[in-house]
Amino acid sequence: MALDTAKKQQIITDFARDAKDTGSSEVQIALLSERISTLTAHLKANPKDHSSRLGLLKLVGRRKHLLKYLKRTKYEAYTKLIATLNIKDRS
Repeated sequence: MALDTAKKQQIITDFARDAKDTGSSEVQIALLSERISTLTAHLKANPKDHSSRLGLLKLVGRRKHLLKYLKRTKYEAYTKLIATLNIKDRS
């Protein structure tokens, strides 16, 4: 379940550090969060889709790892990002 190009570009422009930034931790976390919310809605409608559930768990793990890194390196950006995306702070 890939994001469409317009939605992806909008997320990148919203969370980018500068004009050419497309791969910073903040952008990656925002893109993963969007994919996670899309997959969560899909799994609510299709509870027996186990392969999508496995993919969702992998995405959540990757986002958790990136959030941990961002918290360790740039705490101010971390707090701003979790407030913007409404992610629970589990640490």
